Amino acid sequence: MPGATAAPGDGASVPEEPLSERRLHPVTPFRRAWAPVAVLAGWAVHDPGQAQEQVSRLTTTALLLGLAVVVPGAALYGFLSWWFTHFAVTDTELRIRTGLVFRRTAHIRLERLQAVDITQPLLARVAGVAKLKLDVVGADQKDELAYLGEGEARRLRAELLARAAGFAPESAREVGEAPVRRLLHVPPAALAVSLLLTGATWASLVAAVVVPTLLWFATHSLWTVLATGLPLLGAAGASSVGRFVGEYDWTVGESPDGLRIDHGLLDRTHETVPPGRVQTVRIVEPLLWRGRWVRVELDVAGSSNSVLVPVAPREVAEAVIAAVLPGVTVPSSLDRPPRRAGWCVPFWWRGYGLAVTGTVFAAHHGLLRRRLHLVPHAKAQSVRLTQGPWQRFKGLADVHIDAGAGRTVTARLRDADEAAALLQAQADRSRTGRREARPDRWMA
Repeated sequence: MPGATAAPGDGASVPEEPLSERRLHPVTPFRRAWAPVAVLAGWAVHDPGQAQEQVSRLTTTALLLGLAVVVPGAALYGFLSWWFTHFAVTDTELRIRTGLVFRRTAHIRLERLQAVDITQPLLARVAGVAKLKLDVVGADQKDELAYLGEGEARRLRAELLARAAGFAPESAREVGEAPVRRLLHVPPAALAVSLLLTGATWASLVAAVVVPTLLWFATHSLWTVLATGLPLLGAAGASSVGRFVGEYDWTVGESPDGLRIDHGLLDRTHETVPPGRVQTVRIVEPLLWRGRWVRVELDVAGSSNSVLVPVAPREVAEAVIAAVLPGVTVPSSLDRPPRRAGWCVPFWWRGYGLAVTGTVFAAHHGLLRRRLHLVPHAKAQSVRLTQGPWQRFKGLADVHIDAGAGRTVTARLRDADEAAALLQAQADRSRTGRREARPDRWMA
C-alpha cells in the first residue's frame, strides 16, 4: 500500500541513512586554481621557442584581455573543483567523490589502511591547513585529501585509525589521538655534523674543486670553469642542505597505532610506520661515523617511508628498532665467510657476515660503509641458493632471502654445506614465524 512502511524482520530491506558528506577547507580553491596556469607553464617549458614567439606577438591590449580571461577562468576552475569534491566516512570505508565533468568515486576500505600521514607544506602551515595522505595495501599511489583544517585533519586521522582498529562508528570519533611516548629526538647540531661527515658530501666537494681545476689547465677559459664549477658546488651543498631541511627536528614516538615520525623545517610531515608492515631494516654506518652514529632505514610494504632514524648513537637506534620489530634483538657478532672466499672477492670478502637468531636473519655488507640488513623470519617470502662457476669450484654459495617491498637480502660467500643447511632451516623458520606473527592490525 502506498505510504506503508516495512517492519524490521518482515523481509523488506531498510533504506540506508544518507551519508554525511564533507567538503575540503575553503582555502583549497586557491591551490587548485593554479592548474590551468600550470598547463600554460608546461607548454612554455616544452616548446620555449614557440612560446617566446607567441608572447612577442602579443600587444598590451591582447595581454590584458588574456589575463582577464585566464585569471577568472582559473578561479572558476578552482572553485568548481572544490565544490564538486566530497568525502564521507562510513562504517567500513572512506569515500572520496571528485570530478566536474568525469565523476570519480574512490572507495577506500578501512581495514586496508596501513598508514595515514599528515603533511604541511610551508604555505599550508601559514594558512593553517594540512594534507591527509592515505596509504592503502595494494595501491600504487596514495589517495589524499588536500586540504583540510589542521585540527580537522588530526581528528579525521584519529577517527580513521580508530575505525580501522575495530572501534564502533559511534565511539570512533571520541577515541581521539592515541597517546605517544617519545623514543628519539635528533638534535639539529648532530644532524648538521653528521651530514658534513657523509662521504657523498665530500665527494661532491672534491669534484667541485678538481673538475674545474682540470678544465682550467685544459681550456684556460674562465667561463668554462664557472659554468662547470658552480653547478657542481651547488649540487654539493643542495644534497646536504636538502637532507637537513627534510630531516630537521626528527622525532620518533611510540603509540598503539605504530611509530610516529615527525620531521621537517619548512614542510612538516607527520608519518606513521604501520605495525606489522615492516619487511626489512638496515643499519647503515658510514666510514666517518664509525663508532659514533648509525642511520636506520626500513622497507614498508606499499609505503614510501624509508628512513626510521637519520642519525643516532647505536644503542639508541637499536632501541627504536626493538620498538618497530618487537622481540627482535640486533645480533652483536656475525660469522665471516671462510678464508677461501678471498679467491672470489679479494680483500672485500671481510666485509661480509651472517647471523641467524630465533627471530631475525641478519646479513652484513661493506668494509668502508657498513650495512647490516635485518629480515624477520615471518617476512621472508622465499629463500634461494645460487652458485657461480668459481664459487662452485671453491665450495661456496650465496643465500638470498626475498622479503616484501621488493627487497632481497643476501648472505654472500657462505660454505656450500652451510648454505644448503641454511636454506632448509630458513624455510622452516619462515613458516613458523608466519604462524606466530602478530596480526597486522592497527592498535592490535
